[in-house]
Amino acid sequence: MTYSPPPNPGADLPAGDQPPRPRRRLGCALEIVETLVLTLVIYLVIHNFVAQPFEVEQQSMVPTVNPGEYVLIDKISPRFSDYQRGDIVVFQPPEGFGQGGVPFIKRVIGLPGDTVSLENGRVFVTPPGGSPVRLDEPYVVRAIDGGAAPTLPKNADGTSSWTIADGTFFVMGDNRPDSQDSRFFDPVDRELIVGRAWLRYFPLDRLGFVERPTYEGLSARLDVAPRVGARYPPGSSATTQTSIALP
Repeated sequence: MTYSPPPNPGADLPAGDQPPRPRRRLGCALEIVETLVLTLVIYLVIHNFVAQPFEVEQQSMVPTVNPGEYVLIDKISPRFSDYQRGDIVVFQPPEGFGQGGVPFIKRVIGLPGDTVSLENGRVFVTPPGGSPVRLDEPYVVRAIDGGAAPTLPKNADGTSSWTIADGTFFVMGDNRPDSQDSRFFDPVDRELIVGRAWLRYFPLDRLGFVERPTYEGLSARLDVAPRVGARYPPGSSATTQTSIALP
């Protein structure tokens, strides 16, 4: 009778019940790295192209969006349906008006081709080929007498009328007495706009979608084709959350 020698344990055949620890540890480490890389890629794609959270710090959109509230910015839908009158948008400040590169948040009032004018503290919009329409703006901050605070010229020249060029939008904060907006720096280039405010998610008692008002006598937006392939400024990818300092 012949006997076979016992197998010699090697890298592929553990001795006894002991696993090949170095190889198993290496495999676990690779799995962790792959998971982290995939998570980072998914985060960057969502953050830069789909949605981005923002914290509001100052006063220019009171009472609609208050300091300390958090909103989610929709970056994808404007690629297919352009910004509309009444949208609340986040944008990079025009040159010379930045505060450390922190984005602004305002409401779209005038679209390309519109004429926006201020008369006796109220806002009028004249669409292309149309007649002036006074905006009913219940979202504007209240004055001491309980009525809507007046919307007054802000720049040094006292400009009270603007014709909105192609590719730009006229924006103002809802807190009209305390908002640095298109009354200061004129309409904003579309390429500076990061996205539209879509959802308020904190505090929880204010949880809800950010609604767009309708203006009687005006269509919500220009009759234009979806902006598929339009260029957008890159969002910040260094942090999960960006603070907005509202001027």
